[in-house]
Amino acid sequence: MKLLVMIPAHNEAGSIAAVVDELLHTIPDCHYVVINDGSEDDTAAICRAGGYPMLDLPVNLGLTKAFQTGILYAWLKGYDTVIQIDGDGQHDPKHIPRMSEIMEKNDADLVIASRYREAHKPKGLRSVGNTLLSLAIRLTTGKKVTDSTSGMRMYGKRLLEIMATDINSTPEPDTIAYLLMCGAKVEECQVTMRERTTGTSYLSSWRSVTYMAHMILSIFFVQRLRKRRKL
Repeated sequence: MKLLVMIPAHNEAGSIAAVVDELLHTIPDCHYVVINDGSEDDTAAICRAGGYPMLDLPVNLGLTKAFQTGILYAWLKGYDTVIQIDGDGQHDPKHIPRMSEIMEKNDADLVIASRYREAHKPKGLRSVGNTLLSLAIRLTTGKKVTDSTSGMRMYGKRLLEIMATDINSTPEPDTIAYLLMCGAKVEECQVTMRERTTGTSYLSSWRSVTYMAHMILSIFFVQRLRKRRKL
């Protein structure tokens, strides 16, 4: 498979060099691109100094637009597969070969790096939200997804055109539900994820609650009304 690793980054000056270095140490000949989402810090300068392939968005457009930019770039450049890893260092690239293996072996359209496929969820507000999202996806699609909020996902060739040409395709859990409704084959790969060491998450406790509520409503109502794309 011709694989592209895309790395959305907003104000990740403290971690982006380490993320790229670890990726290239783990998979020396991999193709990758940093999508600098209008960072106000030195993220872009670090990428330029290091010679990293970069798509430099002039203003902060948010994760969805950064993700869509990376997907469109991969599709136009003829890649077969795309995996997203975050610029904060939480996603360990050592899992990428195993995810590729699962995709090829099972002819999957989407492979999700799951923290909970073979491990118990810790207690907490986000864990409860993740459980509710998994339940919503199962009730609407009949499929079990243990970690729909994981940001580390591998998209196969059959999905790339859909994701690149549909403005409603996002890196959010409701898009997983929609893709399942379209007939996508989704697999999960057990992984471990690290805690963020620099920067801050955009999801505060209150935002997490409103985010989960929005996603659940979207899964039950919005995604079921969208026109289905054939795979």
